[in-house]
Amino acid sequence: MSKNSIATRFLRGWKRLHMNQVLVLSVSTAVLAFLSFFHVYSEGADISALNDDMAQSTVIYDANGEVASKISALKNEGIKIEDVPDHVKNAVIAIEDHRFYEHDGVDLVGISRAFVQNVKAGSIVEGGSTITQQLTKNALLSSEKTYKRKLEEFFMAREIEKQYSKDEIMQMYLNRIYFGNGSWGIKRAAMGYFGKDVKDLSISEAAMLAGLIKAPSALDPNKNYEEAVERRNLVLQMMNTNGFIKEEQYKQAVAEKIVLNEKGGDPLRGRYPYYVDHVIDEAIKKYGLTQEEILTGGLQIYTELDVTMQSAVEATYAKDDLFPKGTDKQIVQSGAVLVDPKSGGIRALVGGRGEHVFRGYNRATQLKAQPGSTMKPLAAFAPALEEGRGITDMLKDEEMEFKNYKPQNYNDKYKGEVPMYEALRDSLNVPAVWLLDEIGIVKGMESVKNFGIKLDPKNDRNLGLALGGLSTGVSPVTMAEAYSAFANDGERYETHAITKIVDKEGNAIVEYKGKKSKAVSKETAEKMTTMLLGVVQEGTGKGAQIPGRELAGKTGSTQVPIEGVKGTKDQWFVGYTPQLVGAVWVGYDKTDKEHYLTTTSSEGAALIFKDFMSEALKNTKAQSFNVPPLSKYIEEHKRKQRAKSVKELEERVKREAEKLKKQWEEAKKKLKEEAKKKEKKETNTESAAATNSGSTNDTSDENATGGSNATGDEGNTGGEENTGDEGNTGGDENTGGEGDTGGEGDTGGEGDTGGEGDTGGEGDTGGEGDTGGEGDTGGEGDTGGEGDTGGTGESEDDGSDDKEKEDGSNN
Repeated sequence: MSKNSIATRFLRGWKRLHMNQVLVLSVSTAVLAFLSFFHVYSEGADISALNDDMAQSTVIYDANGEVASKISALKNEGIKIEDVPDHVKNAVIAIEDHRFYEHDGVDLVGISRAFVQNVKAGSIVEGGSTITQQLTKNALLSSEKTYKRKLEEFFMAREIEKQYSKDEIMQMYLNRIYFGNGSWGIKRAAMGYFGKDVKDLSISEAAMLAGLIKAPSALDPNKNYEEAVERRNLVLQMMNTNGFIKEEQYKQAVAEKIVLNEKGGDPLRGRYPYYVDHVIDEAIKKYGLTQEEILTGGLQIYTELDVTMQSAVEATYAKDDLFPKGTDKQIVQSGAVLVDPKSGGIRALVGGRGEHVFRGYNRATQLKAQPGSTMKPLAAFAPALEEGRGITDMLKDEEMEFKNYKPQNYNDKYKGEVPMYEALRDSLNVPAVWLLDEIGIVKGMESVKNFGIKLDPKNDRNLGLALGGLSTGVSPVTMAEAYSAFANDGERYETHAITKIVDKEGNAIVEYKGKKSKAVSKETAEKMTTMLLGVVQEGTGKGAQIPGRELAGKTGSTQVPIEGVKGTKDQWFVGYTPQLVGAVWVGYDKTDKEHYLTTTSSEGAALIFKDFMSEALKNTKAQSFNVPPLSKYIEEHKRKQRAKSVKELEERVKREAEKLKKQWEEAKKKLKEEAKKKEKKETNTESAAATNSGSTNDTSDENATGGSNATGDEGNTGGEENTGDEGNTGGDENTGGEGDTGGEGDTGGEGDTGGEGDTGGEGDTGGEGDTGGEGDTGGEGDTGGEGDTGGTGESEDDGSDDKEKEDGSNN
């Protein structure tokens, strides 16, 4: 080969080498420039969004401090890394990035190993992405598969490692990674698959969740159980290999049978929806929180909820047969609430029937319906007792009109008057209105306000208030709060659900401070309880009776306000035991000619109340109100009535006696007047007779007839102007008593014999030695009186005639 050929070939080789070097240099320069660009880009990248991983569900606690329900608007929930057990973290690290604590965000060793494994397999069987890179991809980048995104992931992972610790990165990763079946983050995954909190996961369960990260859908144990278990076992093997668990732990975990949460999701999420709705409303309206803060702030809200009572009410509302049948257009709706009278705490609450809508219409708290007769105790009877009226006081019960208002009893029957307890027991309308009219509408309105019910000063100022005729209406929670005063010695606490709210940092931002006020006196509260016990025991509330428990309460109904339609629009029952107050409303959301109730509260609302109240109290001991029974007041009333009757009889007898005495005095006065007239007349007659007879020398002997002005002694002829005593001659012109001689001018008793020395009666024989009566002859062989001489030339008849004119024995 010539020298020229060698030289030519060398020159060509050198040129090729030079060109390759230039190419390599150019490529290297371009690569470095490209990498430098992304390095600078990554340093300026905003990774602050990673801090948003701690959004958490708001947790609702019951009255005992136990978790009762959860609410959230987030797809994932955060958990602090210190609350994650080591075996849960290690399970993820073992299968996803076992050198996590050694690299700085990008594991070059892992990438090389993955490259070799993929070349040997002829396909991609292993990835080289670290946990930090996966976090970058899920939190900050799109899911597109391009070199640009891969480079961004590479450099941003390095930047994340500079700004955050390994524990912070692990926390962000576990809170954001998708575990399938709608579960974002380890917290929801643990609850969704196993119904557990993260802290309660076993090694085997943690390994299964870690295994899902690679292919969440394909390895879902609910769908592909065997594949999920196989993947779990691989994770356990990696944990053992990398020293995260010991051999014995590995064997136990592999042998452990997986028990899945069949219902799926958090069993506490969405529980007690109507109560939770009210908690949210109270937090917003009363404490100024926003819905977003409540749903995403990870708050801890402590409440007055009693889960046993809440479950009892919800169970009742699931029994369709307890409620009246509705139509295809509307179902019969209802709302109920239970309240602790000693604190005002809402123990249970259900706001409707049928499908629940988040923060929808809550009939337990948002209803505005007329309360009917449940208003009577508040507007009429309680204020009347406060005024000093009694349980047995009589109230008018008759058809009457008050200006332009004419109430009627439900059955259009009236008794004239009834005692107060009976008017309440039988829910009579007219007596309640009459009583409110008697005490005054102002006092009635003040009483209603004291029970916590708001009134319109103008539109509610009428006697219809006694029957629940309000311009706005009330809800079950309002009525329960009002009646709680009767169960709490007259004191009313403000009803509330929330007792405390704590933020995610553990700071108390809300704390309820009890508010109470005086509704009525303790004495009035006890008397109202006595009467309301009677309503349940013997009156319209019989349907609410709970065997073995003292229950006081009142029914209420309103009429359909449509002309020509006779039915019920609203049904109510409000009742209480010493430890719990309840209220229930039943009706249609919209009443029309096709939608109204055909039963009364005693047949509807009272039975519903009984069903949930008896269950709500089943684990509590029965208590007594310790108030006097109604029978005591009734017996006292009867005693008063008997005493009143006796007094009235005594007064009547006294009046009659006084009347007779007055009549007797008037008769005596008249007799005296008549006697004076007679005396005057007889005196004139005697004077004339003496003048005409000329017998001035005659003297009457001791057996002669008594002269004028003589006083009649016993057995003698009564003198003129005198009243005959017992057995004596009767008064002037009167008939003598039986067996007596008539007075002057009077006739002796029929068939009687004159007394000794007396003048005989008409047609009778004179007594021995006496002068015979008119037309009669003296006794046989008798002459004038002893020692007396008859008048000269005068016969017996003449003497007798003179005597007759004096003593008045004959007419």
